[in-house]
Amino acid sequence: MALSMGWKLHGDGKTLAPGEVVEPDERLTWPRTAGIGAQHVIAMFGSTFLVPILTGFDPSTTLFFTAMSTALFLLINRNRLPSYLGSSFGFIAPVLAVTTAHKGLAVASFGIMVTGALLFLIGLIVHFAGSRWIDMIMPPVVNGAIVAIIGFNLAPSAWKNFKSAPLTALITLVAVMLIAVLFKGLIGRLNILLGVIVGYIFAVTQGQVDFAAVEKAAWFGLPHFHTPQADPSVLAMFIPVVLVLVAENIGHVKSVALMTGRDYDDQIGTALMADGLGTTLAGLGGGSGTTTYAENIGVMAATKVYSTAAYWCAAIFAFLLSLCPKFGAIINTIPTGVLGGVTTMLYGMIGMLGIRIWVENKVDFGKSVNMTVGAVVMIVGIADFTFAVAGVSFNGIAIGSVATLIMYHGLKAIGRWRGTIDPDDYIHEDSQAVSKEG
Repeated sequence: MALSMGWKLHGDGKTLAPGEVVEPDERLTWPRTAGIGAQHVIAMFGSTFLVPILTGFDPSTTLFFTAMSTALFLLINRNRLPSYLGSSFGFIAPVLAVTTAHKGLAVASFGIMVTGALLFLIGLIVHFAGSRWIDMIMPPVVNGAIVAIIGFNLAPSAWKNFKSAPLTALITLVAVMLIAVLFKGLIGRLNILLGVIVGYIFAVTQGQVDFAAVEKAAWFGLPHFHTPQADPSVLAMFIPVVLVLVAENIGHVKSVALMTGRDYDDQIGTALMADGLGTTLAGLGGGSGTTTYAENIGVMAATKVYSTAAYWCAAIFAFLLSLCPKFGAIINTIPTGVLGGVTTMLYGMIGMLGIRIWVENKVDFGKSVNMTVGAVVMIVGIADFTFAVAGVSFNGIAIGSVATLIMYHGLKAIGRWRGTIDPDDYIHEDSQAVSKEG
């Protein structure tokens, strides 16, 4: 099927009956489609901007690359698969590890670039060979463990920010939690963004926000790009993120397929390729790595508007916002207390998504191999075991990810060889499809 930019008008383009669906190759009138696109930008906004704020990347540059990555995703997937590519949480821990080691953002960009290139290569293989081999290498017990430690490994960082302004952090955290349960629809889904706004307003009243950089920033201008600086020693911290990106993308493609009633299995490879290319370009230019976004899938579930035209509008809006340095400067004024409050929940949520993979796939921890893998990797990740070999440092995420794969497949092989486990005991788990991160 060739790429088609000519969306069919759905009905009169103005009205939708209850439960009526706008298909990916359809659109409403352009003003209404643009409105849906703006809603997608708002939905991804809070999470996408938290990543550069926490890691030190320029928010405008990050927004620029999410727009470019989304456009690439739509093009590579022949305008059939609706998705927005925002900032991936998976990169937070390795980037913080690099900057804490005073290696600089240019070195972190190198890690992001290589991760993206590897993801593109995996997508290429999946496109021609299918995704079954990923399911075998990364059954739910492995996938869930890796996703979990990506979040829980960041617990000390959340506490560090929280205690810098405890009252501000507490108010932010309470606002994020209450908005999620007090409001229905899109407002409830935007609890992270709105909670940050509440915390920000309180921080302003406490004199914790410095607007000097905002006053100096121009209204219009290009984002601040920078090139990567090669340092192979950091790759051990970044490469495990590939596993998370694979899980996210496959899970999100399957979610969209379920909502739309369309078979997108042949798009899994191209989805991985597109995200890999977008992440590679972000690494080349100084932006955060990207991934398909559950927040925008949530908007589609709520509106039942699956039009890819709306995502083109979202990409255009994000691109235009990235050309406003003053907007980026405002984002950079968010104080550490506010970040401490929101990340207390956000990092925990990332970790719990790994647990959710275990629950949804009914991982049986009565089996010794599963229990061993889960127990060891959680301690390694949370405590952030760190080792250096020949000058190359490995953090808890890198060690935990590699250890999970080796332990699961190694212990299972030994158990079958020795006859201590039933050879058929793990067949069901190994056949499970890779579950989504969120």
